Amino acid sequence: MLRERHGAAQRVAAYGCAMPGERDLDEVWDDEPDPPEDAPPYWFAGQHLPEAARRMGLTHQVPEGAILDFAGRLDSTKTRHRVAAWVLLVIFGMPVVFAVMRLFYAF
Repeated sequence: MLRERHGAAQRVAAYGCAMPGERDLDEVWDDEPDPPEDAPPYWFAGQHLPEAARRMGLTHQVPEGAILDFAGRLDSTKTRHRVAAWVLLVIFGMPVVFAVMRLFYAF
């Protein structure tokens, strides 16, 4: 059965070093600007849609808006994101290639 460790000496013994207090962390993270009160957090869906898409009424809840939101979150400096972009390009480009091939086959 686990024992609870309440004292500072017991925490030092458990972790091997003293844990920083909450006040110490406040000084480190104090330089970040505060977001506006009415702005939703950046991790909420739909924050990366272009303004033109929002004016047309697209949101992250419709398929086209969800794809735009996903593509807007991709970062070109990350390899996985570049691979995802190429996969999306292939997935959405193949029907066009097949349609053109079908036109050449028909004539």
